[in-house]
Amino acid sequence: METITPKKEWSAAIRLNHWLRVICISFLIITGLYIAEPYTIEKGWTGEKMFMAEVRFWHIFFGMSIGLLFIWRFYLSFFSRFHADWQDFLAWTNWTNVKQELRFYFLLSKEPPEAKYLFDPLQSLSYLGFMVMLFGLILTGTIMMGAGYDQGLTALVYRIVKPVEIWIGGLATIRWIHHIMMWGVILFMAIHVNMAFLHDYLFKEGTVSSMISGTLFHRSHK
Repeated sequence: METITPKKEWSAAIRLNHWLRVICISFLIITGLYIAEPYTIEKGWTGEKMFMAEVRFWHIFFGMSIGLLFIWRFYLSFFSRFHADWQDFLAWTNWTNVKQELRFYFLLSKEPPEAKYLFDPLQSLSYLGFMVMLFGLILTGTIMMGAGYDQGLTALVYRIVKPVEIWIGGLATIRWIHHIMMWGVILFMAIHVNMAFLHDYLFKEGTVSSMISGTLFHRSHK
């Protein structure tokens, strides 16, 4: 006999943080692609063409927003009153579970990995990698933004992160890393959406809708 038990897995704060990051990253990708390969869309006097400046403004705006959201999500991982989930990001360290999950997804076994954490092993590894890439994008973006300022808070932050620029090898290398990481995030998003629907189809736990309702439906057999 199968029983279905609803369980609140995601707090309102984590869900809000998730969807705000989706919005910010979407706009960052669109504006970032234009900044990387700009093209003229207006006719007229050059002095009146401010489209690139406007695109750059919104790119910086959403970049600063994603930075604040990253800090908030990091805080929730350790200090959320609902569920501090930092350990869930380390589910991939259970190698037995990793092998079992690989066998399950390659159709070599009908048994899914043991559900010890909120994330399964490969999911936790991909999420951890995503957060590392996001941090790298924020850091390299801050360096490129600050390089054009010599006064104010932006210039102060730039002086703090400038040693990273020097260590890596200059702004050209920073820009290249920023661009490559953006494509890494695009790849992650494509895989993330696909696997969310696949997981929902295989386990029928409401994985996709849970990021709206916060509730997963756990199935067990008695």
